[in-house]
Amino acid sequence: MWLDLQIFGFRALWSPYYLLFVVGLGLLYYLVTVTFRTRFTNENKPDRKQMIYFHTGLVILYLIKGSPIDLLSHIMFTSHMVQMSFYYLVFPIFIIKGIPEWIWRKIFDVPVLKQVLNLLTKPLIALLLFNGLFSMYHMPVIFDFAKANVLAHAVITSVILIAAFLVWWPIFTPIHERDKLSPLMKIGYIFANGVLITPACGLIIFSGHSLYATYSETSGWIQAMSLCVPQSVLNGLPLTGPQMFSPIPILEDQQLGGILMKIMQEIVYGIVLARIFFGWFKKGVDKVDPLPATNTTTEA
Repeated sequence: MWLDLQIFGFRALWSPYYLLFVVGLGLLYYLVTVTFRTRFTNENKPDRKQMIYFHTGLVILYLIKGSPIDLLSHIMFTSHMVQMSFYYLVFPIFIIKGIPEWIWRKIFDVPVLKQVLNLLTKPLIALLLFNGLFSMYHMPVIFDFAKANVLAHAVITSVILIAAFLVWWPIFTPIHERDKLSPLMKIGYIFANGVLITPACGLIIFSGHSLYATYSETSGWIQAMSLCVPQSVLNGLPLTGPQMFSPIPILEDQQLGGILMKIMQEIVYGIVLARIFFGWFKKGVDKVDPLPATNTTTEA
């Protein structure tokens, strides 16, 4: 299969322009938080842990949007769902934790934007917004429209990504006074996230037919491929459909994609739950008063 994908060319497989964009983000981060930091704040530069988080996030971003995974996401629905899992459930966590607190404070202090963010980061609103947008995106009519139009695809996926940052904010906010959820409420919040994303996955898993023209009709598929493959390359290839490259039938690919999305969600949410629970447990242990020392001396 890998050799078959080579016909799309280096640009489609490795997205060099997107790599430059990701490298640019890393350079911007360094300039703002290190080189020219004193122009914006008196805070210290990011610590080693923050830098690792941020740059790991950039690596994840390139792997899912600039590597062959992106090309495969237009060929196999399974790859699309794996891409979505990392893009919306993993990538935002690393960026939130990697950006210094003082930058987030400045973002939340921008006039007008401050009021919008205060509203959209409320746990219930963030919860409904992300899961609602994610589910709507995977409705066949919206999904096929987004895959057939470069601008629509960019806008829709970017809006969902913003919603993904909003939904993770109540859990990972670095701003102390905004960390208002107790550990127990955070656990309930994660469980609610898992429940709300289930209907979309269930629709995909248990459907008895292919839902998306993007993966079942040649014309729709070629339009979707134009999102990552230059049109000049597509015009010169004898393409008949994604079946040319996919090792499994369309329906099974769709069902496997839904299953993998649910599994990935469970793994990510499970890790976050464990982090919250053990952090909560550790704080509880630290607050327990030590037992008084036993007086072993005896009176003469």
